[in-house]
Parts: sequence; structure tokens; C-alpha cells
Amino acid sequence: MHIAIRSLTAVVLLAGSLVSPIVQAHGDVTPQPVDVSTLKPLGEKLLDENPYRGEKEAIRVGESGYAKNCAGCHGLRAVSGGMSPELRLMDSNKENDKIFLEATLHGKTRSGKVYMPAFKGIIAQEAIWAIRAYIESQPKQ
Repeated sequence: MHIAIRSLTAVVLLAGSLVSPIVQAHGDVTPQPVDVSTLKPLGEKLLDENPYRGEKEAIRVGESGYAKNCAGCHGLRAVSGGMSPELRLMDSNKENDKIFLEATLHGKTRSGKVYMPAFKGIIAQEAIWAIRAYIESQPKQ
């Protein structure tokens, strides 16, 4: 009996050690600020359409912002591993820009569980639109 319990314990510990790196792969989900000093300022009023779509510098800034704040859940180069929505599949239009802005500002929760942190007051709208421009620049494959 003791051998069976020890064997079962060993299997559980081994399985836990194999799963642990996957769970921890998401890293720090605390929202990080994004340096937007090289982008044209957008002002206080929130825009409902991405003014940086296709702009090279915005894409560069967005790549950095995405890596800091989004890649842990949404995947490197905006390629989802299946845990989070595939952001590259959102069409580039005003309606989806509004959805993206709303989700980024207020986060996502279901049944009281936070699935995405809120970025309101942490990253500027310039960073949000730059990140959107970066995501849109990635091939949809």
C-alpha cells in the first residue's frame, strides 16, 4: 500500500512539474506602461478609430507594447496558442477598433474571474492604437 501511494505521489509531482512551466509561461500580467513619446499625441478625447493604422513608427511602438502587455496571453507576434482570442483575425475597421479599445480599457471578466486586466489609466490611447496597428501588421495566415 505504501509503495502504491508513493508511486502515485511521484506521478502527481512529475505531472505537476511538467504542467508548471506551461502555466508560468504567461509571465507578469501586470499592465506595463508603453513609451509613446515618438508618436503624434492624440489628446484626451478617446478616438473610436485607429489613427495609426499602417504607420511604421506606430507599428514599432506597438510591437514593444504588445510584447510587454499582450504576448503572454495572446501569443508571440500575435499568434494565439489557443488560450486567448486570435487578435489578428479582427478586421481592420471602425467597429472592431471600438471593440478593441473597449476591451483594452476595461479588460474582460466572466463570472467574476478576470481573463484580461483593464489598461485604463495605465497605458495611453496612443499605446492602445499602436498595439492595434502592430497586430494588424501581422500576417493572418
